[in-house]
Amino acid sequence: MFNISVLYDAGVVGLRIVMPLLAIIIVYQCYAAMRRRRRPEKPLVSLYNPRSGGMIPVVFWENSIGRSKSSDIVINDLSVSRNHCVLLRRSAGWFVSDVGSMSGTFVNGVRVNGRAQVLIDDIIKVGSTEYQLKRGNDFNSPLRSDKFFSKVSDKPAIQAWKLMFMITMFHLFMAVEAMFWNDGGNVYSPMILFGALAATEWIFFSVSYFALRRVNFELEALGLFLTGIGVMMLVRQAERSAYVQLAAAGIGIVLYCLIIKFIEDPDRSDKIRLPMMIVSVLMLASSIVLGRVTNGAANWVYIGSISFQPSEFVKTIFIFVGAGALDKLQTKRNLIEFIIYSVVCVGLLALMSDFGTALIFFVTFLLVAFMRSGDIKTVLLPVGAVAGTFGLLSFLAERINFIGDRFNYVLNRFKAYRHVWDYANEAAGYQQVRVLTYIASGGLFGVGIGNGYFKQYFASESDLVFALVAEEMGVIVAIVTALAVAMLMIYARAITTRSRSTFYSISACCAAGLLVVQLSLNIFGATDILPLTGVTFPFVSCGGSSLISCWGLLAFIKAADERTYSIKR
Repeated sequence: MFNISVLYDAGVVGLRIVMPLLAIIIVYQCYAAMRRRRRPEKPLVSLYNPRSGGMIPVVFWENSIGRSKSSDIVINDLSVSRNHCVLLRRSAGWFVSDVGSMSGTFVNGVRVNGRAQVLIDDIIKVGSTEYQLKRGNDFNSPLRSDKFFSKVSDKPAIQAWKLMFMITMFHLFMAVEAMFWNDGGNVYSPMILFGALAATEWIFFSVSYFALRRVNFELEALGLFLTGIGVMMLVRQAERSAYVQLAAAGIGIVLYCLIIKFIEDPDRSDKIRLPMMIVSVLMLASSIVLGRVTNGAANWVYIGSISFQPSEFVKTIFIFVGAGALDKLQTKRNLIEFIIYSVVCVGLLALMSDFGTALIFFVTFLLVAFMRSGDIKTVLLPVGAVAGTFGLLSFLAERINFIGDRFNYVLNRFKAYRHVWDYANEAAGYQQVRVLTYIASGGLFGVGIGNGYFKQYFASESDLVFALVAEEMGVIVAIVTALAVAMLMIYARAITTRSRSTFYSISACCAAGLLVVQLSLNIFGATDILPLTGVTFPFVSCGGSSLISCWGLLAFIKAADERTYSIKR
């Protein structure tokens, strides 16, 4: 007589082995497809030098012109300023904009004030050098792909519906695992949650593929894959929170679509830049006035039974404000405004004792500053200033008790850094010791959804979710989810060479960088590689504010892909 329990055990073991393999395939196919379905590249226009007879291909929608080596078009002319002018394309045609040069910029002999339209065969004078605007087809030499464009694959991409089918199957396997939870409970609740999740995913896919007729869905699929893992991980721990997380995902997807539509015209960002700055500062200030201190930081605002973190929403605004049209970015006034805005944001976060988020904002500021200037020297001074400030605060905190309980809470985490086992049963190291223990106990393939013990500890579903994923789904799946987020930076860097506008390039790289920094602080802080800062794992951690923010940031990466606005099926 066949023993049904043997079949059950074999099925459970098989499922735990299949899921890591499927996760690897999904993430690989997402990134592989992002490199495919690219249109052939050619110059948009070209600049002809009548004196030398040379021709320069113009390959971007926004091109900085100057003597600086970081300029898109470098002119070796001492009468040309380091950042002289910007040649940019908009829906009405091509324009040139002077950015405060010493000798000025001229179009057909007329000095440029603000933006001036440039037509084919018009003469642009920069310093003592003249260029004639020509059509892109007039440039006959092959483009140097290693300089201008990242390499892409000619292989056909996986069909979007197949990718979505694999993601749906992965989430279904999670639901099946959760149905056989050892502690009992409603056996059908995981399948009900899975049904709601699958419906959300496929509605989003149908709208994008059939209504908007997008040719690519890989980035959205990656976001849905990670979001679904976070939702399904909650089904046996906090089922109500799972549905709240799913609702937040729906809001985040709507925000994602709205941002992509709004920034279709890069000039829109400049029109609402100042109001957005004011709104974001007021949102952070509201946390100081109305925020409730939670885990040492006053970053939660409660309105009745609803709670949210304003700082999470400000992340999206911060990227929006930091990036902008290139002819605006290169003015000193714009740079000074952004520096002041960044100092205010980081300062307000420090007053809340939310040093993890403050660090994320600071690193994002460095990314924006570097991408705007192209000079590593511009980031060394703020790094040194911040390092010195934190060193001074740490020195004073050990000698006088002026900082208060919230700052002492943060300092206790630094006290246990790299010595968590010495504080295994104290607040300073209690959580990280359990993280390391249960990551090891999960092994390569995990113990099954709901069967782990780490879920009984505080913040296991939010700040320490990496350990929960590793214990219940295995170290392989945990690492794959981390790589799925980390590789966004590589992808964002690759697509910026094909992006229409500097606004898209800067916002995409900085949004991806923000997510990667947040990921690093979450994982490395939980595992004692870095001090514990209490930030979330992007897309996976429980927290509606964080999830909505992540989808908003993903929209900037999507917008930088030249296929998003230029290609329909």
